[in-house]
Amino acid sequence: MAEFIKIYPDKPNEAAIAKVVKVLKNGGLIIYPTDTVYGLGCDITNSRALERIAKIKGVKLEKANFSFICHDLSNLSDYVRQIDTSTFKILKRALPGPYTFILPGNNNLPKEFKKKTTVGIRVPDNSIALEIVRQLGNPIVSTSIRDEDDVIEYTTDPELIFEKWQNLVDMVIDGGYGDNVGSTIIDLSDNEPIIIREGKGSLDIL
Repeated sequence: MAEFIKIYPDKPNEAAIAKVVKVLKNGGLIIYPTDTVYGLGCDITNSRALERIAKIKGVKLEKANFSFICHDLSNLSDYVRQIDTSTFKILKRALPGPYTFILPGNNNLPKEFKKKTTVGIRVPDNSIALEIVRQLGNPIVSTSIRDEDDVIEYTTDPELIFEKWQNLVDMVIDGGYGDNVGSTIIDLSDNEPIIIREGKGSLDIL
């Protein structure tokens, strides 16, 4: 059964974050808050954990469209090909924020994602998520948790999330109520930005 841990977003407790990082390093799955909906995440370098997330989502890992949660733009060159100045300016304007940017992947992608030509990058404006990634030292792979109920597409109450997910994951973080609007997804892998999904993030950044 998962551990349920409370972390306050205005000042994330160092020891609590360290506990989360330990779970991730041991191949565990976490549910954590972002600046949009709660996410299901694992350490990008842990193959076993990646397989577990794919299984929960009912997708083949190499075909899965998971996001990479980064602490800031300095992680980008690890997984993304050289991007032009105008693309970089958009990223600088928008991040941290409620956006997922699809960018051209490079040869350093984890072996599970080698066949992918693009990657989805997120730098959420949420201190808990950013602290976890910073302490972990590399991105986490993430996907939104969805409700079966179409009206409430995303679960927002951490206690209800825990009830539903406690036997599937290793830790659920209560970082307060989540949002029920997903991130805005923008494809920047080609010359012109393409809006894939309009979500919480404003399009004024383009």
